[in-house]
Amino acid sequence: MVTRVLFVLALVLGQVAHAELVIEVTQGRQSALPISVVPFEWNGALELPEDISGIVNNDLGSSGYFRTLDRSLMLATPHTPQDVNYVDWQRLKQDYLVVGQISSAEGGYAVEFQVLDVHQQRTMIHHRVKGKATQLRDLAHYISDHIFGQLTGIPGVFSTKMVYVTTNRERSRFNLNFADADGAREQLIFRSDEPILSPTWSPDGKKVAYVSFENGQSEIFFQELATGKREKVVAWDGSNSAPSFSSDGTKLAFVHSRLGNPDIYVMDLNTRKAERITKHYGIDTEPQWMTDNRHILFTSSRAGGPQIYKLDTIDGSVERVTFEGRYNARARMTADGRKMVYVHGNGDQFHIASQDMESGRVRILTRDTNLDESPSVAPNGSMVIYAATEKERSILAAVSVDGEVKFRLPSRFGDVREPAWSPILN
Repeated sequence: MVTRVLFVLALVLGQVAHAELVIEVTQGRQSALPISVVPFEWNGALELPEDISGIVNNDLGSSGYFRTLDRSLMLATPHTPQDVNYVDWQRLKQDYLVVGQISSAEGGYAVEFQVLDVHQQRTMIHHRVKGKATQLRDLAHYISDHIFGQLTGIPGVFSTKMVYVTTNRERSRFNLNFADADGAREQLIFRSDEPILSPTWSPDGKKVAYVSFENGQSEIFFQELATGKREKVVAWDGSNSAPSFSSDGTKLAFVHSRLGNPDIYVMDLNTRKAERITKHYGIDTEPQWMTDNRHILFTSSRAGGPQIYKLDTIDGSVERVTFEGRYNARARMTADGRKMVYVHGNGDQFHIASQDMESGRVRILTRDTNLDESPSVAPNGSMVIYAATEKERSILAAVSVDGEVKFRLPSRFGDVREPAWSPILN
């Protein structure tokens, strides 16, 4: 058995926002693994403020990789392997069973849990984790990540975060928000009466960059999540937009347009000196660093319509990447560098597509949402979150990179757009 003490980033970002996103799974894998998360045992005098096993159940179920069993269908609620009657769970056609116990620990709680193989009737995972009293939801997400990783071989991302922009229907108030990957614990980072665009994470997950129009023109800001401290980074005359951190965190790519001709610049974040790296009469925009810290994907009109290109920041060479379709933009890479995800347009339809970087094979991932935009890839490369239009309102939706898993994250109030998935936070 392994015992792990959980540490999480403390956030002191002002007030909690009014709305939270709610995950609605619309399509799961046909090969989803049946799993039951039994309510964990707790013998304390007071009810716990969070249902840890319920959160784990929702995490695993919303991933699309697992098919969880409703508690009302369980024939028993064992808390240890010794309490389990495997025949009961075989009758329910379950492959895996999660049992656990919660106890008080110094300054917080300890959770010991086991994952059991129903068919082989053996313990596959035995783990113990401790956290502060305020970290019950973090403990639950950690458990979900651990189980997901062990059973699928893919790192879990339930402990990651998202930033996104919400706005009222009148477009008179804009909020930059921060929440868990499941939409819970939404917090307000920054509020403005003017648009907020293009939020993006620093590689260490400690700050975000975004574009704000609060001073009458587009300017790029950094904001630390732990302190709320803001810093104006790019405020040149003209338009400043589309910030993107290099994967080592030492450089920032962005777009600047002084006379209506947008070009891409790269800033050294140590010296704050910037260099123009595209010099073309076409529109060059939406830079995105590749994982090698050398190449940048960007959208350009240099072929007549928006297509995605790859720029070598060392020798300045440019190579066209997309050829299928008249509109391809807003490129994002999976962490392993194998696939590019982007917005693909055909007529008045805009959907999320992926392209294999080696073979060039294109796959349309979304067809049941409209006007899809702003894709952001999960740090494990398994899912893509994006903004879509549904019944004249903007929502967030997600799709797996193979197109098999889909879910929606509508806001309870107003419109939500511009999502950005955090790196894996240590």
